[in-house]
Parts: sequence; C-alpha cells; structure tokens
Amino acid sequence: MADASEDLSPDDLPAAGTHRSADLRAVREDYSLAGLSEEEAGDDPFALLRRWMDDAIEADLYDPTAMVVSTVGDDGRPSSRMVLCKGFDERGLVFYTNQQSRKGQELGEHPDCALLFPWHPLQRQVRIEGTASVVDAGESDEYFASRPRPSQLGAVASPQSQRVASREALDQRLAALEEQYDGQDVPRPPQWGGYRVAPTYFEFWQGRKGRLHDRVVFEKCDDGSWERYRLAP
Repeated sequence: MADASEDLSPDDLPAAGTHRSADLRAVREDYSLAGLSEEEAGDDPFALLRRWMDDAIEADLYDPTAMVVSTVGDDGRPSSRMVLCKGFDERGLVFYTNQQSRKGQELGEHPDCALLFPWHPLQRQVRIEGTASVVDAGESDEYFASRPRPSQLGAVASPQSQRVASREALDQRLAALEEQYDGQDVPRPPQWGGYRVAPTYFEFWQGRKGRLHDRVVFEKCDDGSWERYRLAP
C-alpha cells in the first residue's frame, strides 16, 4: 500500500513496448496503522462514517469521496464502477449520474445495491449495503447548478453507457453544445440526477497485523435501531 503522500509520475510507468513482471504472491503489506474497538466505533454508523470520511479528507487522499457502486442486472450478473459520494445523512448516501446509464437502468429494476469506500493509505475500507431511490428533482437541480461548467456540458454531451462512433464524435458533440449554450446557463438534462442509498448494513474494516483485521458491523433492525457486532477476519 502506497504512502498517502506518494504521487505516480509518467516516469514511473513502463515505457511503450516494455513489460515488468512480478510475482504477485510476494506483493503484500503489513497493516499496523490503527485498530478499531467497539468503544471507538460507537453506536451510530453514520457518525463513524463521518469521522472516517473526515480522516480521509484530512489525509489528502486522492479522491477521498470516491466509492464503488455495485448493481445487478436482470441476468443476475453484478457490475461495479466508481462514483463520487456527494453527501450523506441519516437518510442515506447520495451520488449523481445519468439515470439512463447501465447503473441507472439496473437500479431502476433492482434498487438493492452495495457501496465500498477503498481508503487504502489509511488501511481502511467501508462496505455498505442498502436500497437506492431517486432524489427529488429540486435536489438534483441544485447540485447540477453547483457543478463546474465543463462537467455540466459533459453531462449533456454524453449518452452514458451507450456506444459512440468515436472520441471525435463525442468531442464534436461537446463543441456544438459549447456554442449552443454560449453565454447561457446549462440546463440539467432530464435523464441526469441523483440516487440516495438508504443503508441497512455497514461494515467498517481496519487492517491489523497478521491479517487479524478488525471488522465491525452495524446491521439495521426492524425497529430502526442498529445492532453492532464483530466479524472474524
């Protein structure tokens, strides 16, 4: 696991036509930064997620709000991709996307999904399972208006998850939109918006020596409270 302060430069990458082989069995790290006791975890998974998120941001991790979203299709096959968490509270975690994309279509049919925060430099990860629902249009409008203009135009230009003829065709579409909306606000596309994942399960994972990792789980009970327990690593 790389140190949080390390950056990968082009000089670190293999030159074209070269190949570096490695014995993957020998690639490993010993985890020794911290532990996670039940007392440290507390009784509120959202409060612990907030503390760990703040730690990731303060450690200046690359994309600390990035999380994996895993969905499932009608064929039962899972798919995963990275998105950015744009907020959370007791109602759930929010991210934004083209709702006609593969993940959007799959969430429309099968709203149960899983999230994962991979905070490798802190030797931590958080697994979350829950149910996704579409956020209201006003919330999506507000967030879209806060995005940088290139990101707004990109959301309009991209038919996400659909085949495109070439990169040039996509760039031409973007150039046409830049001209069309010159001097104007970019409207939110109707197919673009947010999802809120309401958790029913949290697992906070902290790496420990000898692979005896800490795994503290919060599982939602029928009465809305959270049961906390520990899993063996």
